[in-house]
Parts: sequence; structure tokens; C-alpha cells
Amino acid sequence: MLGREEIQQLVPHQGGMCLWDEVLSWSPQAITLRACNHRDPQHPLRCDNQLRAIHLCEYGAQAMAVHGGLRGRELGGPVRPGVLVALRDVQLHVARIDDLPDALQATSQVLVEGAGSQQYAFRIHHREQLLAEGRAAVMLQLP
Repeated sequence: MLGREEIQQLVPHQGGMCLWDEVLSWSPQAITLRACNHRDPQHPLRCDNQLRAIHLCEYGAQAMAVHGGLRGRELGGPVRPGVLVALRDVQLHVARIDDLPDALQATSQVLVEGAGSQQYAFRIHHREQLLAEGRAAVMLQLP
């Protein structure tokens, strides 16, 4: 299991914008993470005293970034930053997430990858309830 400090070494997101607290497990194909910050009144994505479910897309994108960072580190190369270029088939099953009492948990898996791009699927749960799911495409910066 990896904690928040190690996650911040893998992604460009720092401080409150680093949304994941810990990596529960990972393999070259997939990752599972947990976060509790959705209840924080100072959450940087909050608006009008709420954290809306649409922000789960950012949680999903950051799960991809953490996974990419772990894969890059394991291969001994530099972590290649990416730019989110598309979201597909996103389904939000709740309106907001700041009122959920327990941790969020995400799973993300690589669907397709090439030299300069990747496509992932993500699913985010609270307890046994599916909150959001979708796919995201990332263009990787050249080394």
C-alpha cells in the first residue's frame, strides 16, 4: 500500500488537488485507490458548499495518472505526464459526493495503449454503491 506522499511524487497534482490518499493495490493493468477528502469543506473542487459527482471524472483521471506514474517508476524511466483529451460513456449515478460518510474507492484499468496515448476505464464506489464509471483517453508527452 502506498500513501499520499508517495502518490504526490508520481503525479503533477499537489496539495489539495492531489485527490487520492492511498493506493490499495496495483498491477501493470489496473489500480485500486482510496480517498476520504470528499467530505473536506476546503476541498478545492467544492462549489456552493457541495462537491458534485461530475468531479468524479477528475478522480478517475488522477487514478490513471497514479497508475501511469507507478508503471513508469517500475520500468525505471521518467514518469511521462499526460493530458486528458476525452471522456467517453461517463455515467454518474449520484448528484453529489460531499455527503457520503465513508471513503471513496476507485478501480481503473488500461484498455488500450500506444506509444503516445492510453485509454482507461474507471469505476468509483462508495461502500457497495457505484457512483461513477466511464472511460478516459490521455495523450502522453514525449520523453
